[in-house]
Amino acid sequence: MPHQNAGGDNFAAMADAWSTMTRGFLRTATAANRAAVSAMLPPAATDDGSAGERTAPPIPSVDYSNLDWQFDRTVDDPDHINVGDTVTFEKALTDEDVRAFAAVSGDTNRLHLDDAFAADTRFGERIVHGTLVSGLISAALARLPGLTIYLSQDLEFSGPVGVGDRVSARVEIVENLGNDQYRLETVVRDEDDDATVIDGEAVVLIDDLPAE
Repeated sequence: MPHQNAGGDNFAAMADAWSTMTRGFLRTATAANRAAVSAMLPPAATDDGSAGERTAPPIPSVDYSNLDWQFDRTVDDPDHINVGDTVTFEKALTDEDVRAFAAVSGDTNRLHLDDAFAADTRFGERIVHGTLVSGLISAALARLPGLTIYLSQDLEFSGPVGVGDRVSARVEIVENLGNDQYRLETVVRDEDDDATVIDGEAVVLIDDLPAE
């Protein structure tokens, strides 16, 4: 499986998402996710007609993003969230991510960290922690408009993810439960293997953003 390297700062955002997942809610920051979107936009024109710095609409609940991360969503206004709206978040899960997650979580299973040990397992190589893979669902949920708070998550793991693989998490609103609560389908795919690795459902509460 191909291995890719991401920036050293990317783990800070994911660590927040994973740790908050274990506490039953998603903590979000109050700043803009300009990097991922601006990478896909043309340079803005300056007064003299030359190309200037690229800009993008902000996502107020997200910060600390990395240019290698990608996301797409179908709704920008929390007042317009409806059944069928989706968010997809994608990034490579690197060796650096795996080792940092092991240090933060305490999950130092050799299957994730020791090449020689993992080579003799059923997988034949090191694989990414399942909780780290599912953490990308948190990243997708954080990119819904508004302030997303986890209420519940059910997961079924159907395959491993190799270290360095590019992985996408897609969340789709399938039911409006009322009182600003929504049920979502959550799917994680290993894009390098073209395979679904996690299926599940989540329930979230979407609050208004705090006043600046």
